Amino acid sequence: MTEEKKQDSAEEAVKDNNKNKKDKKEKKKKDNWKDKCAEFEHKYKVALADYQNLMKRTAEEKQEFSKYANEQLVMEILPVYDNLKVSMEHIDEAAKTSGWAEGIKYVIKQFKDVLANMGVEEIEAEGKDFDHNTMEALEGQGDKVKKVVKAGYKMREKVISPAKVILE
Repeated sequence: MTEEKKQDSAEEAVKDNNKNKKDKKEKKKKDNWKDKCAEFEHKYKVALADYQNLMKRTAEEKQEFSKYANEQLVMEILPVYDNLKVSMEHIDEAAKTSGWAEGIKYVIKQFKDVLANMGVEEIEAEGKDFDHNTMEALEGQGDKVKKVVKAGYKMREKVISPAKVILE
C-alpha cells in the first residue's frame, strides 16, 4: 500500500472510530431520555392515582358530612317533639276531642314527617328485647323492656339518642 492509502485508511479508521463514539454517545443520550421519560411517566401515574384517590376520599367525606349535617339541629328539636307527645298523653278524655288537641296532634304529625324526611326515626323499644346499642336501662334487671321513659332516635341507622327504658 502506498503511503497515501495508508493515511486515508488511518483517517477513515479515525472517522469510523469517532462516528462510533458519536453513535454510542447519541444512543446513550437516547437511552437516558427514555429512562427519564419512563421515570416521569411513572411519577405522573402515581401522582394521578394519588389525586384520584384524594378526590374520591373528599367526595365520600362531603357525602358523610351532608348526611349528618343536620344532626345538631335535630338534637335541639327532639326535646320539643318529645314534650308535645308527652303533653298529649297527659290531657283528660274530654279535652282529647277539642279543637286545640286536634291541632296539637296535627303539629306532632308534622314534626314526625319532617324528622322522617331528615332520616330520623324513633327507636321502637316497648315490649322488645333490651338492646344495649340503642337503649339505656334506667331501672330493672330483665331483658325485656317494660316501659319507655324517654324515646330514643336514629338518624340514618346511627343512634343519636338512646331510648331510656325500664326493664322487667
